[in-house]
Parts: sequence; structure tokens; C-alpha cells
Amino acid sequence: MLRQISDGKVKELVLVPARREVLVRYTDGRKATVPILINDQQVLRTAESAGVPLTVKDIRGDQAMAGLVGNVALILIVVLGLSFLLRRSAQVANRAMGFGRSQPRVKPQDDLTVRFEDVAGITEAKDELQEVVTFLREPESFIRLGAKIPRGVLLVGPPGTGKTLLAKAIAGEAGVPFFSMAASEFVELFVGVGASRVRDLFRQAKDKSPCIVFIDEIDAVGRQRGAGIGGGNDEREQTLNQLLTEMDGFADNSGVILLAATNRADVLDTALMRPGRFDRRIYVDLPDRRGREAILSVHARSRPLDDGVDLSDWAIRTPGFSGADLANLLNEAAILTARDQVAAIGNAQIERALERITMGLTAAPLQDNAKKRLIAYHEIGHALVAALTPHAGKVDKVTLLPRSGGVGGFTRFWPDEEEIDSGLLTRASLKARLVVALGGRAAEMVVFGSGEVTQGASGDLQMVSQLAREMVTRFGFSELGPVALESGGNEVFLGRDLMNARPSYAESTGKAIDGQIRDLAKHALQQAVALLESRRSTMDQLVEALIAEETLHTERFMELAGLTSA
Repeated sequence: MLRQISDGKVKELVLVPARREVLVRYTDGRKATVPILINDQQVLRTAESAGVPLTVKDIRGDQAMAGLVGNVALILIVVLGLSFLLRRSAQVANRAMGFGRSQPRVKPQDDLTVRFEDVAGITEAKDELQEVVTFLREPESFIRLGAKIPRGVLLVGPPGTGKTLLAKAIAGEAGVPFFSMAASEFVELFVGVGASRVRDLFRQAKDKSPCIVFIDEIDAVGRQRGAGIGGGNDEREQTLNQLLTEMDGFADNSGVILLAATNRADVLDTALMRPGRFDRRIYVDLPDRRGREAILSVHARSRPLDDGVDLSDWAIRTPGFSGADLANLLNEAAILTARDQVAAIGNAQIERALERITMGLTAAPLQDNAKKRLIAYHEIGHALVAALTPHAGKVDKVTLLPRSGGVGGFTRFWPDEEEIDSGLLTRASLKARLVVALGGRAAEMVVFGSGEVTQGASGDLQMVSQLAREMVTRFGFSELGPVALESGGNEVFLGRDLMNARPSYAESTGKAIDGQIRDLAKHALQQAVALLESRRSTMDQLVEALIAEETLHTERFMELAGLTSA
């Protein structure tokens, strides 16, 4: 580099003592960095003698600034990290302190769009709850007469009957705040948390009274105390004790009405059911025929129906359906209508939806002719015995189209409207059910012989055994006399009934019960066989038609059987 400076090839030099280097700029535009020794004076003297400009650059200030910036950045990172850790610790502490706080869902009045007109099929329950709405709107009329509105109203009924929907309608009609929680949200692993949440829930409710507090599935915390084997000092019982105190204790909860729903009222604690807590128990039962028609009309408002659809007919054909089942029926029908690319829901779509709900999804058609013929005789046996037996149900449809779950075919009957509405079953109708249920086994015995019967009647035999046992032990329809030997609900509840699970009758009575059950089943099978043996040709004709057409409806079946349709 010194020779290049002397030869005039260097244009400019920049000396950086802090880095012990020289930045060289040549005349041809090139640049280079050359390291030098500390206190090296040769470059300075050579540049001075050659007349090359030399500039000394001091970068200590820049280095100091860079060091300062780095230190400040490090300090900021440490501070931010510490603040993040402190914030996380505070959140954990807040969660620990707020572990016992309840988190009810508070519905604003604008979101409470459900009214009594949207709840159909449970008119009696709505009438009972009108008093609650009137008290929340006009409490003076009750206070003036010294009357007190019930502190708690318990809605009891099977699943899907509209208990939660009815609670929403009460809040919507009354125009008051609506708190809703599930009973399972109170119970936690740690003892005392549930009780704390109950206190916090009622504290929030008092601040907004008058209001409605709705607890769904209250049996999760309201089960009887001391029913377990291992003692009763647990979280659930402490939660229940706090709930009992809040409902009727020293604290005044005027203006707070507690609504609760359950389908297991039999397991609730007696202290919870006494007057002053749940004063009123309202049964929300399965709807009757008129109720089902009203429910179908409510759900049909938002769905286009074909002009040929008569909801009263479908109300007759859906006995035992809850409000949720009926809503699901029309929803499935709407899905099938969209799949068929039809503009309106028709009877065909509703019928397919009903079969999908009650019998399962459609499976692949049977290909085995022998199996198809066997199933045809079985189903025709049910249908023909029903058509020939007084007090039996009217045949609606016989089909060979299989369903998922191993159902090769099925026979559907029209429900007895009078029997359903009254809820009363006669001895003759129950015996007719036994005969019809064994019609499939009887047809196999008549056609194929006793040695060739199949297990296809296993479900029928289970139904026969259960029905015959109820006739003997509950209804008094046997030679044992008009006595009830068993109750309807024999379930063991926790440890309460574990030691009392033995039957209340003697061993000899149990043998007599078994004998009566066998006699009822044998007589029903003999009657079914006798009916089919005398009409073997008719049965063969019906089987051939069923195999050819796969489905026989009422009119076609009665025509082929040579019977008049009632």
C-alpha cells in the first residue's frame, strides 16, 4: 500500500485509529481496507510526502452511542419480561380469588324473543305460570291481599317437552332480567366452590330484582343427601345446603323467583321440595293429539308446506312424541325436501322422516331371495294377525325395505287415538298386543315348521315378556288376583336402595309369576298360529305381493287379504 501511495495510485486515505485500519480509495474507483499497527506513522508520512489527502475519523462517539442503545434495549427487554410475569401472576391470583364466583348467562330483554304463543302443546303448564308473570309485572295485586308468589317453581317432565323453552317464555313475557345456569356448573372438584357460586348467583340476582333465575337439570346438585355409601360431606351436598339456605333462610330474596327443570324429580331432596322453597311443581308432560298438532303448527310457520299436508293426521300418527321430537320430524322432512329438490314439504317427505326417526336410516335392499321371503312371511304374520284380532291396532304399512341396525323389514300400525288420549289400556287390548307381537314367530312355525324358526323374533319375545310381566305384577290381569307385586320404577338410587333391592314377595309367589307369564305367552302364540293356519293361502298371496311390491299400505293390504278396512 505504501508503494501505491508513492506511485500516485491512491486518491484518498481515511484513518480509523479505533479500528487500527485505513480505508483506501484508489484513482480508478476501487476501495480497500488495510489493517495497520497501533501508532504506525509510516502511512501518515508517506501520504504527506506524496500529497495524498488523509483524514482521521474518530468513531468512539458512535461506539458509545451504540453501546448505550444496546444497554437500553436489554433493560427494556428485562422490564417487559418482568411485567409479563407479574401480569400472569395477577391473572392466576384473580382466577384463584374468583374461583367461587358464578358465571350466569344474563339474557338482555332484547334477546328474550320467546313468548307464550311460541310454546304450544302444554297449555296447562302455561296457565299455571301466568301467575308468575302477573306477579313480576303487577306485584301490588298480590301484596294487597297478603298473597306471596312461590319462591321456586319446579318444571318436571320427560326430556324434550319444552321446560327450558317455557322458562324463556316466562322471562320474555315478564320483561325482567333472566339468569340461566346449569346445575352442573356449580359443582367443582374443590369443596366449597359450589356453595360460593350459589351465594354469588343470588347476590347478582338480588341486585337486579325482580328477576328470574333458571337452573337447568337441578338434579345434578339437588339429589337426596346421605344417599351414598361413603358418607355425605362432599361438595355436592354443601352446594345443596347453600341453595336451601338461599331459597328460604334468614336472607330475604324477595323479587327473585327460582325456576328449575328436571326429569328426575323422584331423586330430589325432600327439603328442596317443601313449601317455601319449591312451592309449586308443574308437570310438563308429553303433548296429546291436539298439543302435537299445535306444536307442528308452530314449527311449520317457518317452513313451506304442501297444500296436501294435514298436520292433524300427522299428530295422530306421532303418539308419544315430545316437542323436540316433532321439531326434529319437520326438520328432517325439510332436509329430505331439499335433497329431493322440491319447493314445499309434502306428505312423502314427512313419512320418510318419520320412518327415519323411528326405524333408522334406509339400508341397501335385500338381495337374498330366501332371506327376503322369510322376512316377508314374518312381517305378513304380524299384519295378518293384527287384521284378524279384535282390539288390535290397524295396519298402516308393511314393508321389506331394510333399515340400519339389522331391521330387515317392519310392520307399522295406526295408533289408537282413544287409548292414547285416555291413557287407559284394557285387558283385551293388551292380550291383542301379545298375539300380534307373536304373529311373526307363528308365521314361521306355520310355514317352515317348529324346527326352522329363526331368531328374528327375539325383539318381539322381549316385548312380550315385558308386557306379560306388567300384566301379572302391576295390572292384576292374571289368576294371581288384583294385586300389584312390583312397582314401575325399580332402579337402585345410589346406596339408598342397595340393601332393599330384593322383591317384596315370597319365592313361591315369584315362581307363580313366572308361570303366569309363560301361560300368557303360550296362549298368545297358540292363538296366532290358529289364525294363520286357517288362512295359509291368503298369507302366501300376501307374501308374493309384498315381495313383488316391497311395500303394502293399508288399502292394498286389506284388499289382498279379502278384509274390509275399518
